[in-house]
Amino acid sequence: MTTDFDSFKCPGGFSSPPCMAGEIAPDYFDPLAVDPEQARDVARWRKAERIRLRAARKALASADRLSIATALMAGLERVIGRRSARGANPIVAFYWPIKDEPDLRPLMTALHDKGQRLALPLVEQKAAPLVFRRWTPATRMERGHWDIPVPPQDAPVCQPDVVLAPLMGWDRAGYRLGYGGGYFDRTLAAAGPRPYSIGIGLGSAELSTIFPQPHDIPLDIILTERGVEYERTPENE
Repeated sequence: MTTDFDSFKCPGGFSSPPCMAGEIAPDYFDPLAVDPEQARDVARWRKAERIRLRAARKALASADRLSIATALMAGLERVIGRRSARGANPIVAFYWPIKDEPDLRPLMTALHDKGQRLALPLVEQKAAPLVFRRWTPATRMERGHWDIPVPPQDAPVCQPDVVLAPLMGWDRAGYRLGYGGGYFDRTLAAAGPRPYSIGIGLGSAELSTIFPQPHDIPLDIILTERGVEYERTPENE
């Protein structure tokens, strides 16, 4: 079953990531890399790509932004529906939109109204895995790190079964170019069991490779407005 999102007129349809650490620490690189100089080269390349991709995304017309967000929500609803059809009602962790990323809040409300359990990430401690708190449309949001709205401290903490990851860039090996803080990779590495990870981004943000480093963890699915671009299988693990 799909949802009609035409009634949701989110201005621009885009927002910003739940982590802006790349802007706070632009020289971030993986200290565990075998070759520190190679790691620095990759960090410099990624920084340039983030700037380029962010500028291209910001330049999109409002109508294009809304069209992309609507297509993403329809595709994401199908992907989540597949997970839910397998039995238990999973807790799905979205991200809260701020600037120029696809705004998925209409889908959050629609899924909640159908009984879906939802959560949002927040940074409780720098350089540590994300923490997830339950969210409903009635949740009273407060300002967290980098001034991003998050559920309040009295909201229940949970372990999501499905986690959405905003993409600045992506490749067909399932790797994500994020925002430079390393929070999402830390979260996946520390989680047990690992949640099902869905990357959300633009088709135009495809890269031939992100030059994955030891800390980079491939996603389970990469979804753009064009549909599922990558899905992890036993053959490509």
